[in-house]
Amino acid sequence: MVRDCNFSLKLTQTSISSILCFVLGLTPTNVVNAQQSIKPPVKPGVFLSGQQIFLNGRMLTGAWLQQKSKAVGVKTYLSDAIVMGALGVDFRNNFNPQRQPIQWFSSTTKPQSLASLLIGGYRYLDMTNFAKTAGWKIKTQGNTLFISTPTAKVTAINQLPNPTFQTITIDLNRPTPWQLRQELPVKRKPAQTSSSSPDDIILKPTTPPNRDWTITLDSIADPVLVQRYAPAPEPLSLPNFLKQLTPELPSPQPPQPEPLIKAVKVVKNQTFVTLSVPFGFAPRVITANNPHKLQVEIRPDALLTKNITWAKGIRWRQQWVTLGTERFPIVSIELDPRTSGLQLRPFIAQPDTVVGTAPLIRSARQNVALTAINGGFFNRNNRLPLGAIRRDGQWLSSPILNRGAIAWNDSGQFYYGRLALKETLITSNRQRLPILYLNSGFVQSGISRYTPAWGQAYTPLSNNEIILTVQKNQITNQLPGGNAGEIPVPIPADGYLLILRGSAVSNTNQLPIGTNIRIDSDTTPGEFNRYPHILGAGPLLLQNRQIVLDGASEKFNSSFIKAKAIRSAICTTSTGNLMIAAVHHRAGGAGPTLAEHAQLMQRMGCINALNLDGGSSTSLYLGGQLLNRSPNTAARVHNGIGIFLQPRLEKTK
Repeated sequence: MVRDCNFSLKLTQTSISSILCFVLGLTPTNVVNAQQSIKPPVKPGVFLSGQQIFLNGRMLTGAWLQQKSKAVGVKTYLSDAIVMGALGVDFRNNFNPQRQPIQWFSSTTKPQSLASLLIGGYRYLDMTNFAKTAGWKIKTQGNTLFISTPTAKVTAINQLPNPTFQTITIDLNRPTPWQLRQELPVKRKPAQTSSSSPDDIILKPTTPPNRDWTITLDSIADPVLVQRYAPAPEPLSLPNFLKQLTPELPSPQPPQPEPLIKAVKVVKNQTFVTLSVPFGFAPRVITANNPHKLQVEIRPDALLTKNITWAKGIRWRQQWVTLGTERFPIVSIELDPRTSGLQLRPFIAQPDTVVGTAPLIRSARQNVALTAINGGFFNRNNRLPLGAIRRDGQWLSSPILNRGAIAWNDSGQFYYGRLALKETLITSNRQRLPILYLNSGFVQSGISRYTPAWGQAYTPLSNNEIILTVQKNQITNQLPGGNAGEIPVPIPADGYLLILRGSAVSNTNQLPIGTNIRIDSDTTPGEFNRYPHILGAGPLLLQNRQIVLDGASEKFNSSFIKAKAIRSAICTTSTGNLMIAAVHHRAGGAGPTLAEHAQLMQRMGCINALNLDGGSSTSLYLGGQLLNRSPNTAARVHNGIGIFLQPRLEKTK
C-alpha cells in the first residue's frame, strides 16, 4: 500500500460475497467467504434466487438465480465471480454484452457462448446447458443452490523441460472445477511493516523471496503423487553437549533453488498443489481437452490479454504496454459515462462515518457497484481520510496540500486539477478566521471543522484541543478536548464542531458561547465549484495530453516519488470515456515509478489522468470479483470510485 508520511460513501446495502479474484487477470482464483448478505435480485421471470452455493460438499457465498423457461423448464444463472472464481471458467474476448464466450477444458478455436443478464451490480451467465453437458446435478433448497460435479481424479503431475519458462501439467480423467490463489508471504520476526502484501513499495534492487501459489482442484490425487511431493523432513538438531563433541563440519553449501512444486495434498476430496514462484513471475493456467489437463506456465508475462464488452458502455481490457525495453501489465475498465442508467460516484468504506476501512471488494459489493477502483489516500493507523471526497455537492472530506483531484457531473463532464478548499469562519462582528480542513485526518495547527458526515462523534486527534459546538449557526458549547483518542464528543445533527489546535487555541476568547457565525466556502481553482462529485489523490499525471507530474509541489516525499510500486489511476480519453486502471509489476521486475506511470497512461490514450492510492491498496473490481489480484493480497482501503446502475446511491444525510 503506497503511503506518503503515513498519509496514506453511505450507500445502499446489499452485498454479494466470497468472490474470486483474477490474479493479474491470468486465471480465476479462489472464492473468499463473504462477510455480508445480499438482497435477492428483482427481475421479471426470476422465481428463485439466493446467495449460497453448496459446491461438492462445501459452502460458498455467491449470487445465483433461476428463471422459468418454456424450452428447458428452468434456467440456472450464476454470477461472473462464481463462474470464474469457483469453477475455473475462462472468459474469452467478446463484443456482444448479451453473450460471453468461455473456455473450460474445451476447444479454444470454437468457444462455447453463454447468455448473460445484468441485474443490480452483477452479471449472471446462463449455465443450464453447460451444466447438463458437464454432467452436473443442480437443485435448490431455500436460498441455497446445490451443485454436484462428477468425481474426478488427478492422474499425473509432471514438470516439463522448457528452455523459456518452467511448466507443469496436471492431468485429469475428466473436467472439474479448479481455482488459483496467491498466498501471503509468511511474516518474519520481528515484523518489518504493518503490511504483509507482496506488492509494497520497492526502493532498492533486492531479491525478494519466492511467492507461494496454490492450485485447488475438485478431484482426488493418487497417493503416489502426494507422497512424491511430500516435503522433506526437517534435519534434527544436536543437543549442545553433543555439538561440542562433534568435529567441525565443512561450511554449508549455497542454498539450492526452491523446487517449483512445493507440496501436493488431498483434503476432503480436493487436491491442493502448492507452487513456489520467483518474484516477478506468476502462473498462467490454461485448461485443455483430449486429454483433460491444466497446463501451468511460470512466466514473467503471465497476464493474458483480454478485450471483453462486459455490459453496455463497460469494457474490460487486459494488455501489455511497452516503455523502452520494459513491459507492464495493465488491467482496465473503460466506461462510456453517457450510457443511460450508469452513474459514477465516490464511496467510503463505512456506511455511517468517514472513519474506517474495508477491503474494496466488500465495500463495492455492499454498495452494489458494477465496477470500482480504490480511491484516495488515508492514514492507515487511525483509518481517517487524507484528501478530497465530495458527493452530491456535499464535502465528506476536504482536500489537503493542493493535491491532484478529479471532478465530474452526471452529464459525463470531467475536470482535473490541483485542488484547494478555502473555508472562512465569519462572526457576527465580521471577524474572519481561516478553517484549514474539513472532516480530515490531516492534523495541523489551526482550525478544523467536523460535520455529521464524519460520524456521530469526534474523538480528539491531538492533545489539548479546544472543541466548539455549533448548532444552527451559533456556538452553543466550548470544552477542552483533553488527550488524543480519549473522550468522544457528539457532533450535532443540526451543526458541526470547530476544533482549535496549536496556535488557534488563542482564538478561544474571541469565540464565546452565544456567538453567531457563518461559513464561507470556495475552491481553488473555482472551476471545481461547478461539479457535485470530487475525489482527490495525486499526483496529477496528465492534463490536455501533456505530462504534468510534480510530486514535490503536491508535498509527496522523495521516497514516494522515486518508488517502484503497483499503481492505480483514473483518466479520461479522447472519446470522452472514463478509464480506471491497475498497473502491476513489469515483466520480471517491480512496478512503475510515478514517471513511468504517467507515460503508461499517456500510451493508454489518456488525455487527463490522476494517480490514485497504490501498492497493496490497488484493487480493480468488476461484478463481484477483483480483476487484478487475489483478494487476500489486497489491503483495506478507505474510499473508492464506483460505477452504479440507477437508481443512484442515497445521498449522505
